[in-house]
Amino acid sequence: MTRRQDSHLALYLAIAYALLIAYASLHPFAGWRDNGAPAFAYLSAAWPRYYTGFDLAVNVIAYVPLGFLLVPALQTRLGIAAAALLAALAGGGLSLALETLQNFLPSRVPSNIDLACNAIGAMIGAAAGMNWGRELIDGGRLHRLRVKLVLGGHGADFGLVLLGLWLLAQLNPELLLFGTGDLRALLELPPLPYSAQRFAVIEAGVAAAGTLAAGLIAWSLLRLQHRGLLVALLLPPLAVKAFASAVLVNAAQFAHWITPGNIGGLAFGMLALLAATWLPPLAQRMLAALALLFATALVNLAPENPYLAASLAVWQQGHFLNFNGLTKLVSSLWPFAALPYLMLPRPKQGEHV
Repeated sequence: MTRRQDSHLALYLAIAYALLIAYASLHPFAGWRDNGAPAFAYLSAAWPRYYTGFDLAVNVIAYVPLGFLLVPALQTRLGIAAAALLAALAGGGLSLALETLQNFLPSRVPSNIDLACNAIGAMIGAAAGMNWGRELIDGGRLHRLRVKLVLGGHGADFGLVLLGLWLLAQLNPELLLFGTGDLRALLELPPLPYSAQRFAVIEAGVAAAGTLAAGLIAWSLLRLQHRGLLVALLLPPLAVKAFASAVLVNAAQFAHWITPGNIGGLAFGMLALLAATWLPPLAQRMLAALALLFATALVNLAPENPYLAASLAVWQQGHFLNFNGLTKLVSSLWPFAALPYLMLPRPKQGEHV
């Protein structure tokens, strides 16, 4: 794999992360208006009357990954010092643009303190990128692991970003296990009437189809064709699901998603996935696309589950409101990014026999 391909992965990750930051900063994108105040008046505003250490820490931490990823993405072209400087400036510039746009949203309040914390986070990330960015992304341990396990090329870069976003989507405890593409709020689709049997069947179908689709995407990226490794790659999303339920909802709810429907769906999906690895690569991509469409259709037909609603009744989103909205957005849009990826032509060296 060439260095240019490695830097593209870092760039793709940085772009995806910047878009996620923009969404979280401007959500819910409703009620745009001009309040007549100078757009940059907030820069000279007094120290806010009410703030918490949590808010300050979150605003710093949120921009650290962006600064970190931009350094290896730019380092090959600019050199490490210039890349770190540009990464810090880009993070601060993005925050300045987003805070200024918040002037035009009634649900948002621009803040010079948020801007300062974001800029500090970008600088910390850039400094970390100078020390560890290339070690982790280009030429270091993660790079060597990727060369060993994952195919090269820009298509593989995009596939890895897709899988990263799929993992992020699992952090929303409201969603069905591996369920993506929920557009009911946008399309005003009425759910099916609830019955325990119907919900269990749909739950199992979503888990099975989601396992098959995501598993085949992961399989298409693997250079090392080892089925045990493929099974192991499906364990992290389950751990992420449990983590989200424990941390974002309640520690006692960490296993609320472990139901007979999900267990049966996971088992069936895993068996189907292992069987599908023997198919030709083109057939695998077609099957993954069909599984993705099937799971998306089921998600949009799923009835409201009163037992899940009762489990989530203790959920106080609080500071995590924007983050949970972000994971829901990623989940809703993920199938519509994965489908074009599955339809992209593959070069011969990227095909598995």
